Amino acid sequence: MSLVELFVIAVGLSMDAFAVSICKGLSVRKLEPKHCLLAGLYFGGFQAAMPLVGYLLGIRFQQMITSIDHWIAFILLGLIGGNMVRESGAQGEHLDDSFDVKTMFLLAVATSIDALAVGVTFAFLNVRIAPAVAFIGAVTFCLSAAGIKVGNVFGNKFESKAELAGGLILIIMGAKILLEHLFS
Repeated sequence: MSLVELFVIAVGLSMDAFAVSICKGLSVRKLEPKHCLLAGLYFGGFQAAMPLVGYLLGIRFQQMITSIDHWIAFILLGLIGGNMVRESGAQGEHLDDSFDVKTMFLLAVATSIDALAVGVTFAFLNVRIAPAVAFIGAVTFCLSAAGIKVGNVFGNKFESKAELAGGLILIIMGAKILLEHLFS
């Protein structure tokens, strides 16, 4: 696999994490470097770990993984997005700008499920897995960190509706993933 092909795969895999990072950046009132770093580490780390796990699992569980990955992503993104929408309507509450382990873990898993199937594919193609997952993780780290900043710029301008918009985007992303898999 060429570097260009790997780059295209890395960017494709990181798009969900980038979009979720934008949504998360919407809720941050005062952006600090640690927010970008945490998003990059969670999303980049999971985008690197999932293909590795998929590679190690190989073809043994391929059918089971690809048959449910879209449901897992749909449910996780729907729950997180629904919670954001619910919290956006609460009176007197501020935007949830926390980067707690539970939230970030669920978001990272939801955005990296498809990378598990890519790892299985890597096993078939005899891809050198260590450099591949390091590259995928690095690309996702950079895009996720940038996504937090992009989201924050828009969040500060449209603070009153930021969490509602972020929640709706996550729900739509989950539905899109589900529909793509069901009708492809």
